[in-house]
Amino acid sequence: MRIDCPICGERERREFYYRGEAVALDRPAPDAGEEAWEHYLHLRENPAGERRELWHHDGGCGAWLVVTRHTTTHVIAEVELARDMKGGAA
Repeated sequence: MRIDCPICGERERREFYYRGEAVALDRPAPDAGEEAWEHYLHLRENPAGERRELWHHDGGCGAWLVVTRHTTTHVIAEVELARDMKGGAA
């Protein structure tokens, strides 16, 4: 898979580090209880299809990217700098 970094151009996936979905997670309160923390830390959705993901170009320019990618075909529809997104990556 190749990712087209807006700063460096097209690069091998090995230059990037996947950081998870580009969505805001509702962090439980410190005293929320074990079940709430178990769900937050370990029970994430993993749907197939087009997803917005947060990637870090740590083998290149160091930019944070929001990559819109189909999780079963790995076809990338869009790559944006996270800093340029209106309202952030969430």
